[in-house]
Amino acid sequence: MHTSGSSQAGRSKSVGLGLAVASAIAFGGSGIAAKPLIEAGLDPLHVVWLRVTGAALVMLPIAVRHRALVRRRPALLLAYGVAAAGVQGCYFAAISRIPVGVALLVEYLGPALLLLLWVRFVQRKPVTRAAALGVVLAVGGLACVVDAWSGLRFDALGLLLALGAACCQVGYFVLSDDGGDSGDEAPDPLGVVAHGLLVAAVLLTAFVRPWAMDASVLTRSVDMDGTSVPAWLLLAWVVLVATVIAYVTGVVSVRRLSPQVAGVVGCLEAVVATVLAWILLGEHLSAPQVAGGALVLAGAFIAQSRTPARSAPDPVAAGGPGREASARKTAS
Repeated sequence: MHTSGSSQAGRSKSVGLGLAVASAIAFGGSGIAAKPLIEAGLDPLHVVWLRVTGAALVMLPIAVRHRALVRRRPALLLAYGVAAAGVQGCYFAAISRIPVGVALLVEYLGPALLLLLWVRFVQRKPVTRAAALGVVLAVGGLACVVDAWSGLRFDALGLLLALGAACCQVGYFVLSDDGGDSGDEAPDPLGVVAHGLLVAAVLLTAFVRPWAMDASVLTRSVDMDGTSVPAWLLLAWVVLVATVIAYVTGVVSVRRLSPQVAGVVGCLEAVVATVLAWILLGEHLSAPQVAGGALVLAGAFIAQSRTPARSAPDPVAAGGPGREASARKTAS
């Protein structure tokens, strides 16, 4: 019985890890598709609006199917939409004032570090040494990958905006986990994503003013490292893969793992983005960036490999004297 439960928990964790990696890869591919559109004349915030609004329209049938969520969990859907819009808006506003590498590093400090602080001091659960070590390695690797020290300068508002993006990232992972342990009463992850994207699209419309967008860019081809690519094809990739698939796999992975583990694995997004930019956009990697990518991979592996799956009754920490007590309490 115990062996069967452990085997099932292991399979759930493996599936969750695979989905988390898939989500990071999908999110990481957004930059290589969005950059040619921006260079062709689209404002970065207009690209964000097209991304979120397009994904919301794709998910609209699912939102209609799960319309009961609006009545049952309005606060969750609103908060999820704010987090989705906030991380995009804050990040693009931040890179207008500070280097992209610094903004990326601060943003990914959110899932890697703030989530562990949330678990330790808000949820009051212990954190494994492996998870802490994974965070240290992942953050150090990210600093190398994004070349954070290049062109470093202090801008209080820019750093504050990047921190806002980090907090919204934390909100995304925490809200994705909301109700995940409620069994049949848990809100459907597809419904949460669909309604959350609708909320995000409405919020972004109020701030981005899409009616001022140069939509003619989408009717012609754009340059991708010397290759002519239809703009609509890149937009389709950003909407369908880098948003719809990325958010859906991300939410489901958090349900099967935990916010802190999925958050650390999510750091792979920066590595994927950098490698794809190297391959498709001709942005070559330096030796420190390659080494940083290896550190991120090592950190993500260490953090997830020593943390129990969501279905296990243990706390965040693996092992320890509290484990047997927890098991006895569950059995009673």
